[in-house]
Amino acid sequence: MDAKIRLYVEHPLGEGQTVPLDRAQAHYLFGVMRQAVGAQVLLFNGEDGEWRAQVAEAGKRGGVLTCMEQTKPLQMPPDLWLCFAPIKKARTDFIVEKAAEMGAARIVPVQTEFTNSGRIQRDRLQAHAVEAAEQCGGTFVPEVAELARFDKLLGGWDPARRIMFCDEALASAEVPPLPAQAGPWAIFIGPEGGFSERERAKLRAMDAAVSVSLGPRILRADTAAVAAMTLWQQVLGDW
Repeated sequence: MDAKIRLYVEHPLGEGQTVPLDRAQAHYLFGVMRQAVGAQVLLFNGEDGEWRAQVAEAGKRGGVLTCMEQTKPLQMPPDLWLCFAPIKKARTDFIVEKAAEMGAARIVPVQTEFTNSGRIQRDRLQAHAVEAAEQCGGTFVPEVAELARFDKLLGGWDPARRIMFCDEALASAEVPPLPAQAGPWAIFIGPEGGFSERERAKLRAMDAAVSVSLGPRILRADTAAVAAMTLWQQVLGDW
């Protein structure tokens, strides 16, 4: 029997391990997807890989699954953070979903001088990262951090983590390619209005930062995030 439904659970997984379902998961599995006792589901928790499980108990408010066999080992992404300025709700959701699909290890919303949104709903964005991992077959879910102020984030920056600074001011300039230097990295994407001159100068002055161009055209923030992750993955990632 093929298992086509994947669920993220916050519970240890292993052979013979029973996994309780909360009310929302039970409603999705038994009410929406019409599964019943004996059905098979794929489970992952971001730590133990992917496991095939069987429905042992099914109810409107809960249920129990039993792990049968591991179908995938844990596949960790590269040590890459995506640091971006939140934009409109749907487009911020898009950035988080694509970052999870494309292999970000951590997603960091950043409050810059020109950021339009002064707050985020971290739990909702984390749920989008979980859903993206469920749908694309991932076994790891990146953490979505709380909104961080630009200056505070860089003030405590680990110099061992290189920064790929996507500078829209370089859109029509000839710049060196991204150096193929292994190790921890972070991508910085600005808001719709771009980084301020002060922020741009601060990033350029950091020894850890490398300024890059994403081509001859100015990109929307959500498009820039996908383009930047594609560039980084091709040069330094696991593609």
